Amino acid sequence: MKFIHLYLIGYFVLVLGAVLALWHAGALARIGAAWIAIGIVIALGVGIMLAVTSGKPTITRE
Repeated sequence: MKFIHLYLIGYFVLVLGAVLALWHAGALARIGAAWIAIGIVIALGVGIMLAVTSGKPTITRE
């Protein structure tokens, strides 16, 4: 498995844990569904951008 995939999986686990903690604390009950969806889309976008920028490029000698 590539480094970029491991980073992205770890980020998604982190976001899922944060969402579950907010849900368990009752904070998500006071926020509208549209704002929750917007936050999830933004978190996914940031995770993809971080995973791509942290990927190690392969340099080949030709």
